[in-house]
Amino acid sequence: MPDCCSPKGYRWVFSERAARGEAKRYRRKGLDATSARIVAFLKSQGVEGRTVLEVGGGIGAIQIELLKAGAARATSVELTPTYEEVAGELLNEAGLADRVERKVMDFAEAASQVDGADIVILNRVICCYPDMPRLAGAAADHARQVLVLSYPRRTWWTVIGLGLANLMLLAARREFHIFLHPPRRIIATSERHGLRPLLNQNGVLWIVSALRRAA
Repeated sequence: MPDCCSPKGYRWVFSERAARGEAKRYRRKGLDATSARIVAFLKSQGVEGRTVLEVGGGIGAIQIELLKAGAARATSVELTPTYEEVAGELLNEAGLADRVERKVMDFAEAASQVDGADIVILNRVICCYPDMPRLAGAAADHARQVLVLSYPRRTWWTVIGLGLANLMLLAARREFHIFLHPPRRIIATSERHGLRPLLNQNGVLWIVSALRRAA
């Protein structure tokens, strides 16, 4: 992993404090808009009895909502341990701790250690990882039925905004970088791993895409 995205940098961005803030908002208001779009789409496709793998799911809110909707089990893979305590608290509050397995690892580097699932989710994760083809390819390989991704739209305002954010991170020596991977390349990578486009839904900032395993 290049210096721009060191473990120290990830832990600074995705800190215990950030996890507590996300959990507080989730308890008060439920899912954020992008996560709600993902859950609504998956519910429309049917989640009853399905297994779920979420890479970079943070506090695990999407997993909780899908389990409540009838999914059988979920696996969470996180790059840093900073979300684990808060995620465990939320699972215990929901009575779902026995249906979720949480792992801390670099999924792109150690994908062989994780079982596949019917549904695989990468929500606002690809923009935080330098090697998009490796991460998206590993996620696609693990999707038995559906892969759902969200990532920033490539517009003039996101190019400028994220560029300025990266300059600030560089100036502060935070060892973290936000990546604006081309959407077409993200989808093309997933297609090369046997998936076919099912959904491409633009939001103000985030695109939600879904691909299904080809018959």
